[in-house]
Amino acid sequence: MRVILAPMEGVADAPMRALLTSVGGYDLVVSEFIRVVDQLLPEKVFFRLCAELKYQCHTPTGTPVRLQLLGQHPNWMAENALRAIELGSHGVDINYGCPAPMVNRSNGGAALLKEPETIYQVTKAVREAVPQNKPVSAKIRLGWDDKSRCIEIAQAIESAGATELTVHARTKEEAYRPPAHWQYISKIKQHTKLPIIANGEVWSREDYLKCQQASGCDDVMLGRGALTVPNLAHVVRGQQQAMSWPEVKALLVHYSDFEIVSEKQKYYPARIKQWLRFISRHYPEAEQLFLQVRVLKDTDQILSLLQES
Repeated sequence: MRVILAPMEGVADAPMRALLTSVGGYDLVVSEFIRVVDQLLPEKVFFRLCAELKYQCHTPTGTPVRLQLLGQHPNWMAENALRAIELGSHGVDINYGCPAPMVNRSNGGAALLKEPETIYQVTKAVREAVPQNKPVSAKIRLGWDDKSRCIEIAQAIESAGATELTVHARTKEEAYRPPAHWQYISKIKQHTKLPIIANGEVWSREDYLKCQQASGCDDVMLGRGALTVPNLAHVVRGQQQAMSWPEVKALLVHYSDFEIVSEKQKYYPARIKQWLRFISRHYPEAEQLFLQVRVLKDTDQILSLLQES
């Protein structure tokens, strides 16, 4: 099996990717998306959103990173995909699943689930631009507001020459509401030969086994669950139990060390509160800590609370 860290825009940035892969268990990381509109983007945009490009596109502990692009114009997507490869990305992933309204209003992300032909044209253009020895993958949801075209969408991606496909087992309209409909991934597998990666509602080893049985997929992409249980990659493999709260708290302090020296330092208070909200799903102690820091804006005060035993 492979365990892949999901792209999570505004959440899983380079410091978070570095931290989670330092815990271990991941075979691959997919970056936050780079939005492509009507131009070949300058190199600085790629380095800003995928800082790992400076280090042969690996996280500090050696996990390869695949850069993700989001856009609807085949030619511009192709040009930017080639640039990503030239800068060192380990392949290119195409985002057809982002549910953010701002992205969807401009016909990006999950909005393209209503247009399988556009998905085909974009994927084909990217595949033709990227050297054949580099993977071109895609990430989709089951549809916009119904699941009736999920097989058609997957087949369009396969016909365009993609290497593999990640399926988030919900529609755009279902957002992140449980359940994830893993059985639809199995239906897609029955109608394509693409390697499929299952995604959605995997929070534990038990969830992974249920997902594996329902979807027929060994490979899994972890998103919000990876933020909730930081060693979830090892947990789903059956190698470890969930980290203890003291271990998680030490990780929060380590994450703070990453964030307060990064270019996003001013966002640190909001980011640590955001992560505490995720972690509190599994660790009740995180809820108590969140209640203590939620009104704080000073980095030193927040760090002091995190470092208390």
